[in-house]
Amino acid sequence: MAMERPVQLVLDASLLLEPSDPVGSGGTDEAPPALRRGVEALLRRLRYSNLGVAICHPEEMPTNASGFLEKTAAIYSFGYILLPAPTGNHSLNELMLEWSRTSSCFYATSIVDEDLFSELQNNGWRVIAVDNQCGTKGSGVVNVGKIQELLLTLTALIKKEIASSSVLTVGYAMKQSREEDFAKRGAFPLYPSKNGLIFVPLSFEIPLASQLQEVDIALHKMTDEIINIDPNCSIDFPKGISFSGGMSEIIRFVEEHPSFCIIDPFKNISPLLDRLQIQEILVKLQEFCIEGRPKLRAPQSLKVKNFDAVDLQKRLAEANLLFPIIVKPQVACGVSDAHNMALVFQIGEFSNLSVPLPAILQEYIDHGSKIFKFYVIGDKVFHAIKNSMPNASSLKLSSGDEPLTFNSLKTLPVATKEQVLQTRVEDGKSLDINLVEEAAKLLKDSLRLTIFGFDVVVQEGSGDHVIVDLNYLPSFKEVPDSEAMPAFWDAIRQSYESKKGKMQT
Repeated sequence: MAMERPVQLVLDASLLLEPSDPVGSGGTDEAPPALRRGVEALLRRLRYSNLGVAICHPEEMPTNASGFLEKTAAIYSFGYILLPAPTGNHSLNELMLEWSRTSSCFYATSIVDEDLFSELQNNGWRVIAVDNQCGTKGSGVVNVGKIQELLLTLTALIKKEIASSSVLTVGYAMKQSREEDFAKRGAFPLYPSKNGLIFVPLSFEIPLASQLQEVDIALHKMTDEIINIDPNCSIDFPKGISFSGGMSEIIRFVEEHPSFCIIDPFKNISPLLDRLQIQEILVKLQEFCIEGRPKLRAPQSLKVKNFDAVDLQKRLAEANLLFPIIVKPQVACGVSDAHNMALVFQIGEFSNLSVPLPAILQEYIDHGSKIFKFYVIGDKVFHAIKNSMPNASSLKLSSGDEPLTFNSLKTLPVATKEQVLQTRVEDGKSLDINLVEEAAKLLKDSLRLTIFGFDVVVQEGSGDHVIVDLNYLPSFKEVPDSEAMPAFWDAIRQSYESKKGKMQT
């Protein structure tokens, strides 16, 4: 369910601009206007919030500051409002008066103006005073200590306006680049989604326990907050993993509040940090075989602690591993070198290999330069086809009798158009989609995750469907927003309702 009335938020210049130095810097020129610390993040999040947002300032503001604010409003696609000098009983402009009649309206400021506050409130506006050391005398004004608290406070006020217990607040924590990618697609609205979700960022700059007490659900990408993983320690959450202070606070809060809904539980995610554990999960899928359909399997693999072991050749034979072999760090994500890999064509190339240890050696599968990326979002399964690495013979020609090293996120050797044409496979026809979707459901039950992804390649010749990777909370950017966002919101809501339902039984 969504609100019938739109929400309008007006940001006063005092909230946005760094206060000018009353003494000056020793020269005659005024310092150029600048945004306060924390304001840029606020504006970035409001841009895709589905709220109507405008920046306002008094008409008499100096030209350099007003021009700066007008430009800022344009950058973030916000409205731009001049507050006229008070005349008679009115200091609001016509647009703000119109919003009073049609919308739920909020005014955020960092200065006290009792007359303005009174007029705003008389016209149905809620006033939020941020970072104002003097406080306010006026009743009904909401005081907020820091700008990082504004969105959480605004969320609570919006929920109060809705007066519906079915609206849920989702607090989220992930790195900035990932947050921006999701937000640009409309994933994190402050205005309730169609199924009644409001999203608000969790700030690591203020105590997290108080923030988590104000939200119904926490959505996180814990791998964004990993400081270190001990490669010599079996990864079993939280053993061997060091997190940022903020994520450690979230983990501690969830441990102390077992009824709190977290998407997803940390222990459910931790196996996907370890390529050996991923392999063990995928091997179990080989039991899912149906006569007359392609074989679904994991790649042949072997864990090694060093590359110069005298019995390496023997161990490769025992593991049914033939060259070429792709070498991956055992740590799958969360650290800078987790995606540094190599393709090795003969035993001598293991010498001085730069891939972090311990490592997982996997068979390299010729797959027609196509990879099928599957995304499980709640009870929905989506897939997309992408160009991938060329067949081994092409890679061998370009390697120059040396191992081919690359970063799978940054420098993956993707097949050229000519190589794709040489090994062309009709898109989708080589893939048994129903088989993989059935496997996706088995993985969901096994992993107990709300949102995850996995990659499938179809082996040339045998037609085996080989799952080569598993990951938590992928971007699923290949899925159209019109399909992905409703599925994303539904998955979060269903996870919450499932947890609450289990607690009541």
